[in-house]
Amino acid sequence: MKKSGKARAHTNIALIKYWGKADEALIIPMNNSLSVTLDRFYTETRVTFDDTLTEDQLILNGETVNAKESAKIQRYMDMVRKEAGISEHALIESENFVPTAAGLASSASAYAALAGACNEALQLGLSDKDLSRLARRGSGSASRSIYGGFAEWEKGHDDETSYAHRVESDSWENELAMIFVVINNKSKKVSSRSGMSLTRDTSRFYQYWLDHVEPDLKETKAAISQKDFKRMGEVIEANGLRMHATNLGAQPPFTYLVQESYDAMRIVQECREAGLPCYFTMDAGPNVKVLIEKKNQQAIVDKFLQAFDQSKIITSDITQSGVEIIK
Repeated sequence: MKKSGKARAHTNIALIKYWGKADEALIIPMNNSLSVTLDRFYTETRVTFDDTLTEDQLILNGETVNAKESAKIQRYMDMVRKEAGISEHALIESENFVPTAAGLASSASAYAALAGACNEALQLGLSDKDLSRLARRGSGSASRSIYGGFAEWEKGHDDETSYAHRVESDSWENELAMIFVVINNKSKKVSSRSGMSLTRDTSRFYQYWLDHVEPDLKETKAAISQKDFKRMGEVIEANGLRMHATNLGAQPPFTYLVQESYDAMRIVQECREAGLPCYFTMDAGPNVKVLIEKKNQQAIVDKFLQAFDQSKIITSDITQSGVEIIK
């Protein structure tokens, strides 16, 4: 007997970063984080549980995945089966409209879509909160991709208390957008998971980073409630730079940023000097994301096109859609 479900989830970009786990197995973070969900990048996944299968099969963008990725999915699906009280293996067919492992948070949309598809296929009837918890077990940032708009991931202290929720914004996100400066769409030399562990365990700057997260969150949520773009932008830019500074304090030190990353940051500063407010953030990769007000989108894009090829510049609206079931 086959049970099937299909879901779509969008990727999110953390404005207040998640960097480091308190519990590696359960993916409990060291700090809360806050993100915005993007319209342009998403994953669609169909899950078919089939009692004739002897193992899980993952087809990603039409190709069978490698052994490492297959083992990771197997562990995740074992957890889903345990939670659901079933034994059937599944065929997972996933199409990723996000460059994988390039600092564009493809794992967030991937595991949010997988969790949504499992929930649909098995008719689990999970609430958004519990769906967020389920997605978190695959990738921490996936907990936030259950929601559209702004979302905060509460770090919690165990599996029950670590989940994301929507941050109300009175639809302010409809006035905002993001520009991606795609400097490198290849896989990273230092994975997010490895980078987080190394900085948490060895960086002399890490505690300084943690000490500033709560004030940053408070300021950002206040800015969202007041629709204060400048206030929010200044906080998220500083937060992102602090996160990257922790990597330079690690032993051995490392960085995800390259010269073109700094070039993009300089253009953001030049835009502000020219009366075009915008603010940058970077995740675990060299690519730079620029939060903008839609009314200034073309003028800011034009500034970037003076230094970067058009193929390197991608724009995205912010979506209010969370994980969606596809019939």
